[in-house]
Amino acid sequence: MKSLYLTATAAALLVTPAAAEMTDGKIKIGVLNDQSGVYSALGGTGSLEAVKMAAEEFGGKIGDAPIEVVGADHQNKADIGSNIARQWYDTEQVDTIFDLTTSSVALAVRAISDEKKKITMVTGGGTTELTGKACSPYGFHWAYDTHALAVSTGGALVKAGGDSWYFLTADYAFGYSLEENTTKTVEGAGGKVLGNVRFPIGATDYSAFLLQAQASGAKVVGLASAGMDTQNQIKQAAEFGITAGGQNLAGLLLMITDVHGLGLQAAQGLYLTESYYWDRNDASRAFAQKYKERTGAMPSMVQAATYSAARQYLKAIEAAGTDETEAVAAKLHEMPVQDAFAENGKVLANGRMVSDVYLFQVKKPEESKGEWDYYNLIATIPGEEAYMKAEDSGCALVK
Repeated sequence: MKSLYLTATAAALLVTPAAAEMTDGKIKIGVLNDQSGVYSALGGTGSLEAVKMAAEEFGGKIGDAPIEVVGADHQNKADIGSNIARQWYDTEQVDTIFDLTTSSVALAVRAISDEKKKITMVTGGGTTELTGKACSPYGFHWAYDTHALAVSTGGALVKAGGDSWYFLTADYAFGYSLEENTTKTVEGAGGKVLGNVRFPIGATDYSAFLLQAQASGAKVVGLASAGMDTQNQIKQAAEFGITAGGQNLAGLLLMITDVHGLGLQAAQGLYLTESYYWDRNDASRAFAQKYKERTGAMPSMVQAATYSAARQYLKAIEAAGTDETEAVAAKLHEMPVQDAFAENGKVLANGRMVSDVYLFQVKKPEESKGEWDYYNLIATIPGEEAYMKAEDSGCALVK
């Protein structure tokens, strides 16, 4: 009888290893981002819905462990983001934090997550520091970064003759990183940077900054910003006649939500780099239509990446048979990424997920076949070319 009991017990453990090995009986994912400010359209509650979609694909649980998803607004402030992260980890049993739009918040939360040995999946923050000097064995960077944006958009404009630049730069880690990476690309191609000016997140009047850019005589005005900041700069640049006067605007981080907000009349002709577009292939279209049914909009690059990251995180738990951080992080480094967001993606030693990125040009109004049909594909940049090599990133984990 004792032998039969042991055999039955062993068999039960084999049937539900994931449920038996969960550290607290559940899997809890936190989505921490800007839900009310200038970046809310590109991430916001849309990223929360994307994670819920991924959880539903697993039936809302792994083994017997339910998947819970919670969200919060960090208001683009590192101190608020840090306080939420500590509360989630210390009292609310959150296992991992996703999105982290705004690089300064992402860096602050990454530091706390390292201290607590928790996984972060950054999709909204863009600074290369996340896989450079601030890299972590538990940290992953899943969507764009400033190096990829600089290589693609910046590189294309220099080749097209835009060999002198002036930057309008968001005054925090993301803006600095984007300006720095684009400067290297421009100067490496023989161009020059004539100057820069920095502005606070959420500014509404860019007239003084744009006049400085106009007076510089630079062929390209590089907008090292994102979200509503970039939209407002583009609108106000038109009012000052900057593009009509022969200068080109480079929206170094533009997403489909920005083009939608601007409208094709204002956005037409702009070059931009994304690692996802809803109308690129059958898989991207299928995901986008399901997402649109839930939210009323097509997903941005960040929202699609957050879905992908959540799906991969849950797959890693399933493969590891546990949600223990070390085991899940190891699986995330090992497993290829193949989904609606990325084809043949892979995770480098510094946590950078590498997949192809795409240079698009915004269509003219008469070219568009309907709402959300906004892009012409100009070039596909292989991930190995778009992203920095792990050994060049400055990450101490890379040997």
